Amino acid sequence: MSEPVLYYGAVVNPVSLKSFEAHRACLIAVGSSGNIDWVVEDVESSMVQDALAARGYADVQVVCLREGEFLCPGFIDTHTHAPQVPNIGSGQEYELLDWLENITFPMESKFSDVAFAERTYASVVRRIIDSGTTTCCYYGTIHLEATKVLADIVNACGQRAFIGKCNMDRNSPSHYIEPSVEASISATKTLISHIKQLPSNADEPLVQPILTPRFAISCTSPLLKGLGELAAADPHLRIQTHISENPAEIAFTASLFPETSSYAAAYDSFGLLRSNTILAHAVHLKDEEIALIATKKAGISHCPTSNFNLNSGVAPIGKYLDCGIKVGLGTDVSGGYSPSILNAIQNASIASKVIAMQHRGEDTSAQFSNKQLSIASLLYLATLGGAEVCSLDKSVGSFAVGKSFDAIQVNVRNEAGNPAVWGDNLASKSLEAMLEQFFFCGDDRNIARVYVQGKLIGGKEFH
Repeated sequence: MSEPVLYYGAVVNPVSLKSFEAHRACLIAVGSSGNIDWVVEDVESSMVQDALAARGYADVQVVCLREGEFLCPGFIDTHTHAPQVPNIGSGQEYELLDWLENITFPMESKFSDVAFAERTYASVVRRIIDSGTTTCCYYGTIHLEATKVLADIVNACGQRAFIGKCNMDRNSPSHYIEPSVEASISATKTLISHIKQLPSNADEPLVQPILTPRFAISCTSPLLKGLGELAAADPHLRIQTHISENPAEIAFTASLFPETSSYAAAYDSFGLLRSNTILAHAVHLKDEEIALIATKKAGISHCPTSNFNLNSGVAPIGKYLDCGIKVGLGTDVSGGYSPSILNAIQNASIASKVIAMQHRGEDTSAQFSNKQLSIASLLYLATLGGAEVCSLDKSVGSFAVGKSFDAIQVNVRNEAGNPAVWGDNLASKSLEAMLEQFFFCGDDRNIARVYVQGKLIGGKEFH
């Protein structure tokens, strides 16, 4: 961007788990750096030029949104597997461990072919961006060169992301396992160096490395120890892994780490549980694990679609929120069958209602435990909550002065072409109602534009 851009129209902005702002006529100034310079709420159209002139912007062109369009902070996907996108919709009959063996590992092993990785990842990243995801936490495969390709493509597309090479040195098929601890650590270091050298025009690089021990089952103690040492050497290096997704997985983990009291304690014993650790699923945590995660200030990626689809269970997200744990949403493709956070929002709502039904008639004095998630809570988890989980909440997740303009322009007009979204009589419909309609009926057809750091990178109008 060479000069500031101003956006005028409806804006939805998360405030907390219980509230959000909805302004029909808001003015947002995005500077040449891609950060938000200033925001003026509730500006009548007749006063726009006066508001601009007061800030020295009298001659700047304003991008005006139409009735039925609004800006929202971009979605943050705190957990997905880039190499699994080709498998979406496959293996519905399996639970986790059998699904990995029969569906996932055979697909991921194909990424030993760099040409295959180039073709596949180009399509994968484009689909995820056009679904409205401005920040994504990607798992790659064990293959160094393929994961470099993923990082290169994401950076070229302008998406904000954390990208990690999976670490796996046991309990994997012979065609898909790393040869040694040393090889796994060396490749991880090489990937970190590669990502840190990617070109970036932002104050903070858009693409950053993340340590990615797949889960405790697939990593020996020496490998986890080596990854813990890498983490200790760089406090800013994020960590992502899985935890307590499936009862059989939990039992297997306990047998592999008999010296620790829990799944979470196993990670903690290697220095892998800290404030920038992202724990995917957390469906069946014990109370002592909840307390430990809260103490360590780690975050949880709630992946409800996958948890339903693989018959894993329903995570008690309200309980975690009441314990002060950071929570964001994840698509967990291809355990989850959609690359869109909208799908995760819909299933997060259903999951919370399932828990609320199970506890109907019980004490409801808690803020979130055993209650359904509100629209405000769902918006927060998809945006600012995800930013907190990624330790990015000071720079993205909401519209505020100094933050990056990572945004989606939503279109709920009939012309968007989504038959599930009723776009008539928009002038009489509240912005809150449009947001709810978008959340529960919307898809990529309703995402007109996707911006990261002030730059248009995707959406229906991008193409």
